[in-house]
Amino acid sequence: MSFSIEKRVIGAFVALISLTGCSPLGFFNAVVPYDQGSEQVAQDIAYGDDPRQKLDIYAPSDRIQGKKLPTIVFFYGGSWKTGQKKHYEFAGRALAALGLVVVVADYRLVPDVRFPDFIKDNAAAVAWTQQQIDHYGGDPERVYLAGHSAGAYNALLLGLNTQYLKESGAVPEDIVGLIGISGPYDFDPKEYKVTRDAFAGSLDDPNVSPVNFINADTPPILLFHGEADTTVLPKNPRVLAAGLAESDRPVETHFYSDLSHADTILALSTLLRGKAPILEEIKDFIQNP
Repeated sequence: MSFSIEKRVIGAFVALISLTGCSPLGFFNAVVPYDQGSEQVAQDIAYGDDPRQKLDIYAPSDRIQGKKLPTIVFFYGGSWKTGQKKHYEFAGRALAALGLVVVVADYRLVPDVRFPDFIKDNAAAVAWTQQQIDHYGGDPERVYLAGHSAGAYNALLLGLNTQYLKESGAVPEDIVGLIGISGPYDFDPKEYKVTRDAFAGSLDDPNVSPVNFINADTPPILLFHGEADTTVLPKNPRVLAAGLAESDRPVETHFYSDLSHADTILALSTLLRGKAPILEEIKDFIQNP
């Protein structure tokens, strides 16, 4: 594929997923070159009984046997109704190339489930990770939760409202950081159709918003958002960051003037990494806690 054709194809796909929020990235994942410093080390491992409760694992190609690496559990977006882990290999490989073990988990989606069931699935994936990741070179006591869009919501809610982790058998104290990319953290679920669908039965429940669970045990948080995001408005990380600062909890925010909702996740890829230094900021966040 020539550079000009590749650029037009990627540009068209960026426009498509910008319009639809977080549609599956199968096409993009198929054409983008992966980071060469990482590899998939496990695929379709069950962390529960449902066919959607499976995960993939990525790790650095040059990892040293016996050395335990920081671990990221990454949750993809898709308005809680779409998404497949196999379409995020570009993200898993990119994060693993930083010297991390990366878990990307599928989870049950709307309309098969509603809140909080998809959150409980994510919690179960974290519990599995803490119990098993040492077999793949990961450190179960240095686990980061990360995600994009709806996945960022899931990651932040788990890290802030730790009841779901505790109920799943996970250890909240071993969650050492949270990373949110273009996520909704302070919203009224009655306001949008997608949230009315996902949070049906919990529309008046204040427990749906991560911002309501800031506490003295909240781990350090790293937030990214595009100012051009019209899918999840930039006020979300600003409100969350303000609450964290008021509670004297560590938070780092990065806003990018020209980035859309889709741009922030695509910036992890080798093709579009020049859009924003998100990977470098994640690396610094983990290496310099």
